[in-house]
Amino acid sequence: MTARNSCPYNTRVAILVRNLTLAVGEPADMLLERAARRLKVRRDEIDRHAVVRRAIDARDKSAISFVYNVEISLHGGAKSERRVVTRLHRQDVVETTDPPALAVEIGTEPMPHRPVVVGLGPAGMFAALWLARHGYRPLVIDRGQGVKTRHRDIMQRFYREHDFDAESNLLFGEGGAGAYSDGKLYTRVNDPRMKAILEVFVAHGGKPDILIDARPHLGSDWIPTICKRIRETIISLGGDVRFGARLDALDIADGALKSVTISGDHVPCSTLLLGIGHSARDTLRMLSASGVSLVAKPFQLGVRVEHPQRLVDRWQYGPSCGNAALPPAEYHLVAKRAAATLGDVYSFCMCPGGVILPTNESPGLIATNGASRSSRSAQFANAGLVLTIPPEHVGNDPLRGMTFLEEIERRAFSLTGETYEVPAQRATDFLADRTSDGRLETSYPLGGRWTRIREVLPDFAADGIARALHDLDRRLPGFAGAECLVTGPETRASAPVRIPRDDRTRESISARGLFPIGEGAGYAGGIMSAAADGIVTAETIIRRYAPIR
Repeated sequence: MTARNSCPYNTRVAILVRNLTLAVGEPADMLLERAARRLKVRRDEIDRHAVVRRAIDARDKSAISFVYNVEISLHGGAKSERRVVTRLHRQDVVETTDPPALAVEIGTEPMPHRPVVVGLGPAGMFAALWLARHGYRPLVIDRGQGVKTRHRDIMQRFYREHDFDAESNLLFGEGGAGAYSDGKLYTRVNDPRMKAILEVFVAHGGKPDILIDARPHLGSDWIPTICKRIRETIISLGGDVRFGARLDALDIADGALKSVTISGDHVPCSTLLLGIGHSARDTLRMLSASGVSLVAKPFQLGVRVEHPQRLVDRWQYGPSCGNAALPPAEYHLVAKRAAATLGDVYSFCMCPGGVILPTNESPGLIATNGASRSSRSAQFANAGLVLTIPPEHVGNDPLRGMTFLEEIERRAFSLTGETYEVPAQRATDFLADRTSDGRLETSYPLGGRWTRIREVLPDFAADGIARALHDLDRRLPGFAGAECLVTGPETRASAPVRIPRDDRTRESISARGLFPIGEGAGYAGGIMSAAADGIVTAETIIRRYAPIR
């Protein structure tokens, strides 16, 4: 059952029925039978219904099921619905109402100049969309290119010709790093804006199922088109989007932003939303040199492991593995204390049926990430396997974490050279500390080269990854077997820098008018949280200033 076949998601219904189950293979129309039975009403008493959440329960491999939360309205109206809820007195049958609209009161203070949004990733894109909706006509700049040009630069120039473009790649350009990712929309952040963000994606071409899936995703084949459509909406609402436009410098005087330099042009600016992403290291260095306060924060380091998807399906689904009704399986794993004094090693950004991608922003570096198309139908699955490094472990200089990661990425490049092949080693050989040989199969688009991963990682990280592989192999036989490929490094899970901001005004503590947002500023960890962070900052600006006329 999909959101498309239900009544509209925002239709008001009065009863929420939780944890209704359908066994794999059971017809979808059984769901209403189960709902009626739970409510102790006849099925024909149900007027409308909407699935609001769908998940898979695979804890019992012999009886895998789909679990639904369904909103129900009865023909008898609110009085009948309240009577049913009161009579049953169950935690899984509750009264529900639509959440209040996210209205924002418009400010009155004149805005001297139109707001400038730096970066068209999730934080900048949604901040710009909210500003445009309310009449603030933002100027949006991105150092990269629009998705059409960006796609050509990645697929043709980089993948086929090995000609890397430092301004148009998998990190910089329309949609940011998320445009060519798996498009995971799952977040632990509890914010009413999350529903509004999902609705924006659906309105611009995203599949309606993301409104109900417990772990929704868009897919790397859909995100670029969705980003392009959101950009067109921003422009239609009075915004202006410029690609190939770099933020070169800030003019800060008397603790306030006065102007910016964009690709050599001086632009008066008193409101700048800074959504630069986690890999704009040159921009972070420029900010530091300009007097913007930066602080070091914890960051992640590790490898990306790749397995045949059929192996992951077997671990998660057991005898149901191969059932066409089940999606490609995922995992979310933690190896407790595997990194010794640094704590746990855990899986990150798991991409079922996906590919490993290069995520360097400069020439001469190798870094990895993962992505999946919407179907998640590729033969391999991959995930980061990372540990968290506190800033004091590498020195508390705010920029030292970036330098530390760059050194690792440069070391990886030195092992494979101008081809940008990814360093790779079979897990069995990594654990035995020997070089792999034979045929190397990987989804990485530039190919791989057998190397020793211990030559890439510092010893403390390699030792933690090794202990984690041993632990996870005991729980999932074959996790560290001959079919597991260890690649790396995984260095872009989060930025090692935060740009401190005032909790109330959301401005940089060192420059009024400068609003750090999203993952690159250290305030988000994925598409949804970055988008929400951008929206909250846009709302703060809207409450203060009058729209641009």
